Amino acid sequence: MKPVGFLTLISIRRWLTLTTFLLLTFSGTVLAQLPPPDQSETAIPADLNGLHFYLITVDVGNNVWDNFGHTALRLYDENTNTDLVFNWGVFDISGGVVDFSYNFFKGVMNYRLATSLPSREFDVYRAQGRTVWQDRINLTNPQKEQLYRRLMWNLQAENLTYEYHYFFDNCTTRVRDYLDEALGGAISAQYSGVTGKTFRHHIREHYASLSLIGFSLDVLMNSNIDRQVSEWEDMFLPLSFRQRLQAMSSDVGGAEQVLPLLSDHQQIMEFSPPTVQQSGYRIASVGLLVPVLVLLVMLKRIPMSYFATHARISLRAAGLNFRLLGVVGVVTALFSGVLGLLMLGSWFVSDHIDTHHNFNLLLFWPTDLLGIVIALRWLLFRRPWPMSHNSAPFINNYLLAHVLAMLAYGAAAFFELTDQVIVDLAVNVVPGLLLFTLLIWLVGFEPARSKNMFL
Repeated sequence: MKPVGFLTLISIRRWLTLTTFLLLTFSGTVLAQLPPPDQSETAIPADLNGLHFYLITVDVGNNVWDNFGHTALRLYDENTNTDLVFNWGVFDISGGVVDFSYNFFKGVMNYRLATSLPSREFDVYRAQGRTVWQDRINLTNPQKEQLYRRLMWNLQAENLTYEYHYFFDNCTTRVRDYLDEALGGAISAQYSGVTGKTFRHHIREHYASLSLIGFSLDVLMNSNIDRQVSEWEDMFLPLSFRQRLQAMSSDVGGAEQVLPLLSDHQQIMEFSPPTVQQSGYRIASVGLLVPVLVLLVMLKRIPMSYFATHARISLRAAGLNFRLLGVVGVVTALFSGVLGLLMLGSWFVSDHIDTHHNFNLLLFWPTDLLGIVIALRWLLFRRPWPMSHNSAPFINNYLLAHVLAMLAYGAAAFFELTDQVIVDLAVNVVPGLLLFTLLIWLVGFEPARSKNMFL
């Protein structure tokens, strides 16, 4: 958002690369325990009636880093004529993007609070093309004092930084927790039920406008996100948080007059929401299955000479179809290998526990990256990869293991043998992946010549 001290701080909603964003944070579901603010060091405004709090809610954007929206808190003090927006979505990348990305992958995510003028804050959202709402928060003077003390405590140098967790400690949950504290636990008391939706549902819904990202996140995340979300947890989403606060009443009117907690609703700016794209699963299914079926139709039998052990199977129009085989092979090996590497690597070196023990490792192997070399031969030389007597057993066993793993994956999905939601992958991806594996087993490798063959 802006420089603070000697650190370069950038809003979380302004920047997140695809590599780092593919790993979201997941942690335990306990209500945040806030340390008590120092009562003696905080200077309280003389007239609390002149203190006004506003909820700032920013709609989802059309980029990988802003598809869940954003929440901030605005404080206007008539006593000093100060007007500031408190933003908890800020992090430091002064060490460089590579260093930040590596720390993000390991689960080391230190974010902090920053303040800015409302005009500057709104300019950022206007440039991003995101709708912004502002709601007045109706608080009693004791509640205002409590919230003000908490904000001043948070602005102290030793309290600026916090350990960011995407679902349980982000820009929205910070505002939720501070308001709940000021209201004496009224928010957590009113919303103690279960929503019936899962975290995976929210990820799919909010990334419908970025199909590739949504598909990748769905693959990378394990069964931790397949449990039902509580109403309290559901308020990690800015729009959900605002909607739930709109249903609450305020203590300002007392017993004689019931006032809403949020009032004076304003739409600061309005933009069209992101356009929903084609499902990532459908793209993966069609993109893999169609070329594989075309190649299967192009299979032909090649009669071998009398000294061969069996006839070979190859492709008609080999020049064109081996290129197609190579393209599909490069894309498949790249996606499978990278996804497998991220899942396996995070299991050992990352605190992102939502990517550990991922059932999808049965499908996507890090070693599939080696297949890029083989696929490039199909693409560039338009011929099978020659096997030697030493490499043939390894290649055959590797492909057999992949086939058996896919069959086991499909069985696990059909019989619901895992808590992780894998049925979409089993239906949309496994059939094409299985057929492609069998296809390259048939035509992608040239059998080793017999040692007893005379030339």
